[in-house]
Amino acid sequence: MAYIDYYKVLGVDKTATQEEIKKAYRKLARKYHPDLNPKDKEANKLFQQINEANEALSDPEKRKKYDDYGENWKHADQAQQQGGNPFGGGRRGSAGFGGGFNGGFGGGGSADFGGGDFSDFFESMFGGGGRQQRNSARFKGQDLQAELKITFREAAETHKPTITVNGKNLRITIPAGISNGQVIKLKGQGSPGVNNGPSGDLFITITIAEDAVFKRIADDLYLTKEIDLYTAILGGEATIDTLNGKVKLKVPAGTQNGTKIRLKGKGFPVYKKDGEFGNLFITYTINIPVGLTEKQTELFKQLKELSA
Repeated sequence: MAYIDYYKVLGVDKTATQEEIKKAYRKLARKYHPDLNPKDKEANKLFQQINEANEALSDPEKRKKYDDYGENWKHADQAQQQGGNPFGGGRRGSAGFGGGFNGGFGGGGSADFGGGDFSDFFESMFGGGGRQQRNSARFKGQDLQAELKITFREAAETHKPTITVNGKNLRITIPAGISNGQVIKLKGQGSPGVNNGPSGDLFITITIAEDAVFKRIADDLYLTKEIDLYTAILGGEATIDTLNGKVKLKVPAGTQNGTKIRLKGKGFPVYKKDGEFGNLFITYTINIPVGLTEKQTELFKQLKELSA
């Protein structure tokens, strides 16, 4: 197998700290673990490379040998005992290695272990023990995504629906005041972990249907109420919908089209704050009568003349 640059495998710089190497390894190992990609040969190959790269770079002493000698690292002790470099004085990428030294390498300077996917560096460093360590590594299971559709009225009340994820029934709590697109996290309800690792998490995105009466913006509600011309001119009452039922409001005489009023505390419940609500804003629109009789038309003309 050809020489592998372990820094590139983990996606880190050569100046990366041990903590950065550790984080990079965990992220990649979880993504390409064979148990999570059982039919993906390329993922399995990448996982092997990720493990051997981590084994080399996570140990400061082995990392130094790798930095100093590259693919020839395993002969570092021999070089130190002889007071020099048996590879012709070169470090990583230097010439003089492939021609005069024969230690089981092919023409390209890589080892052959019966067709396996491990490089010479990994095999010679760990003597095959890397495979055992790989197989016993614990990994968190994959996170799962789900969507739950609820009605506008359901979002206004705390309720506990039951959902089914991967054949498993889960009863969850949806707090009143939840927002459209909000995500609820259920820890440990994702896919099982690998080698007794922790289970992944379940993320549920809430989708709220639109309402025929109310428009919601944050915790406030908005609606439009139509009143007739006579009520707008003379005053009267209007019946208004709220989340808790209908209420009657007094309409002052001379109410103009587009007049807005506010009902404090009659809006949407505030998320996870019991007893707190937004406001309800009402916009009046005036219905202009059509199809007037001759008498009604005459009366409007008289009214117009009186107003002149």
